[in-house]
Parts: sequence; structure tokens; C-alpha cells
Amino acid sequence: MKITLESSMAGFLKKFEKSKELTEKCKNKIPGGFSRKTFNYGPHGIFVDRGEGQYIFTVEGHKLLDMNNNFTVNILGHNHPNISQAIMDTIPKGFSFGSPTEYESKLAEILIDRIESIEKVKFSCSASESCISAVRIARGYTGKTKIAKFEGGYHGFVDDLAISAHPSPDRFPGPDYNPTPLPDSDGIPSFVTESTIILKQNDLAVCEKILRENAHDIACVIMELQSGAGGIVVLDQDFVEGIRALTEELDIVLIFDETITLRAGYHGLQGVYGVNPDLTILGKMIGGGIPIGAVGGASKFFEVLEADQVMISGTHHGHPLAAVAGIASMETMNEAALAKLNNQAARIKKEINEWANSKNYPFMIYGKGFSFLAYTFTDKIGREIRTHRDFWRYADNEKTNIYSLEIATRGFLPVYRGQFSLSLPMTDEDITAFIETTKDIVTGIME
Repeated sequence: MKITLESSMAGFLKKFEKSKELTEKCKNKIPGGFSRKTFNYGPHGIFVDRGEGQYIFTVEGHKLLDMNNNFTVNILGHNHPNISQAIMDTIPKGFSFGSPTEYESKLAEILIDRIESIEKVKFSCSASESCISAVRIARGYTGKTKIAKFEGGYHGFVDDLAISAHPSPDRFPGPDYNPTPLPDSDGIPSFVTESTIILKQNDLAVCEKILRENAHDIACVIMELQSGAGGIVVLDQDFVEGIRALTEELDIVLIFDETITLRAGYHGLQGVYGVNPDLTILGKMIGGGIPIGAVGGASKFFEVLEADQVMISGTHHGHPLAAVAGIASMETMNEAALAKLNNQAARIKKEINEWANSKNYPFMIYGKGFSFLAYTFTDKIGREIRTHRDFWRYADNEKTNIYSLEIATRGFLPVYRGQFSLSLPMTDEDITAFIETTKDIVTGIME
């Protein structure tokens, strides 16, 4: 039977009827029905009752294989015993102090040991906070004020970085060779937008021209080695090396946002590329599911903090529960665990893409190949996605939406815009089920 948007929508609304009711009820108290805008899934959110291992259980009683994992946070799945035990052992001792604990130092030690570019670490409550902390450090260190970031790069909803993360052609974002900075929201002052320089992914010549022209004003370049929220774009090796060389020459602090990509390997995605930034943003998996963020880097950049030249502080920074959960998460995610996830991800990408090509279906799984991938329908077989603009030019949003709704009704939780991630408890049988269900849905959409 042909799968259409109408049939998929009807199936979704029927399966998640209670979630629809709760969304409407909660709208009286919370704008939109829930605080996490990124879970506007199709017509409404899917309300969760509990999670266990690789699964979530919805308020309707449905068991779904969690292919979202709170946007890569839950790399160990749900209710992992190592994390649960660490939290339960800590709670009786108290969990909110104004004074430091050794847990914070131990987590910092783990991160320093694993990531070559990091010598010191400063914690916060989220990666968004740590992104703005890194920018403040860069400004204090260089004495310059402007930020350079990539079109389609998301680094939190804070004013200074919520620029051109989700631009579209109808907003007149400027030519490819000179993107125009655009605020992601009303309420962002114009001077913030004017202080932001927008760069183009995978085009070193364009980036070099822009950076050289503005080097006297640019404090930092902040970038993801594989973008997340703005659509997955993988950066070329020589492009990353070129940006590193340029920033060193021009006295610009280079910041890698590895909030998502730390899971790419034991040393993060920067370890895969073999390129060290000046500062690194971390979050998500380093807290084991408890809110946390961190900025790490070479000691010299933190001298502005130690001299009280730059001020960064927060009530819950270095929170004991986040630290102990993070220690458990990072110790469990050893090289063997990461290799397992990456092998499963490589299998998904290879099998689905080879199958889609053999059928002449313009559907693809894309990403660097580690356990954070994405799916999309495009305009032709094997379409390469090299910049954020490729999405608005070549992605078929309606077919991709149909797939997202359809796979949810068949027992999987992805997210509307296409990204998905794996968790350690997932079995080979889970991966097979995802692959075969995807094939069945894509066939139904195309035929």
C-alpha cells in the first residue's frame, strides 16, 4: 500500500492519542505544551512514561526503540545501572553545596586524559552555557569582540550564538560566498547579529577571504566538525586543517563544539581528524543524563579566569550529581564500547545506502559514520550534502516527514528533522529491525 502524508499522520494520531490530549492540556500551563521546542514531533509531542535500556515506554503504553536518546545524551540508554548506582550512592551525602567536591576534579581528570588538546576544564550546567563561556574566554584573551561561526551551526539558544543556525532561502541569507548573519529568533538585539561573522562549510577559499578581512575584530571561530541541529554536514579533512592553520596565523581562538561529537571516538571527533583546537565544548554524554556542560583547553586560555580578568560562575556549576553520573558514563564508554556503537552505525549507513542505490531511491543515511547519523530523502540518488544550504536546495521535506511519522508508529523514536543516535544496550537484532523497517517504509513511500 502506498504510504502518504495523510495515512502516516492518521496512524500517528491514532497511536499517540493520549500524547495529543496531554499536549493540549499542558498548553494551558506551558507554551506549546512542553519546554523542549525540539520535540515538536509532527502534530504534537510523544509523552514518555519511563525508559529502560534502549527503550522508552510512552504514556499510551507503547514500547519504542529510542533512536533519539535525548539528542545523544543517553549513550548508555536509560536507567543504566552504573549511572543509577553512582547517583544513589551520592544522594545520601547531600547533593547541593556551595563548596567544591572531589567528583568535579575526577571528571575533569577523565576529560583531560582522553582529549589531547585539553589541559584544564571549567564546568557549567549545559553545553549552551559552556559555549558562551568559551566565547567570553576568547574575547577576554584576545581583546577582540566578534564571533565567527558556520551557517547551520547550532551552539545553544543564547543571543550571541543563536545566529544563522537555521536559516532558509526565504529569509534572504546572502550569497554562498558571503552569507548574511540572520537571528534565529525575535528578541535578539541587532548589535549581536552585526557582531557575528558567518562562514560557509567546506569552502576554505571563502572562509579564508572572510577571516582575513575581519581578523582584527574576530575573537574566535566556533565550529562543529560534524554539524547537528542544522542538518548533519561532515567537514573535509583538509578544510578542518586549513581552518586550524588560518586561526593560528590570524590570532583567532579556535573552538570545537564537541557536545555531540565526543561520542565519535575515545578522543572525540578531533582525535579522528587529528586536529587540536584551542578550546573544546563538551556536554550531553559527559553528564550521564544529568545537566552539565564544560569548556576545556590549553592552560594559557584559562589564565584570564585565574586572574579574575574574566568572570564565569553559577550556582550549580560542578554539581555533584552531574559529576558522579558523568564519571560513570565516561568510565563505561571505553574504547570497546565506542567501537561497538560505531560498528553498528557503519552497518546502518552501509546497508541502507547500498539498498537505496540498488533500488534507485533518493533516500540516504549520512554522517561521518559514528553513532550519530541522519536520514533524508533528496532530489536524486547519492546526493552529496556538503553545506547547510544543500538541505534547503535538495532535501525532500515532505517525504522525510512521512518517514519520521511512519517509523514512530512502527516502534521507533527518531526525531522529525532526521537525526538519530545509538545507545550501548542496542543489540544487532535492534539494528536489523531498524534497517528492515526503514526499507519497508521507503519502499511504501516510493512505490
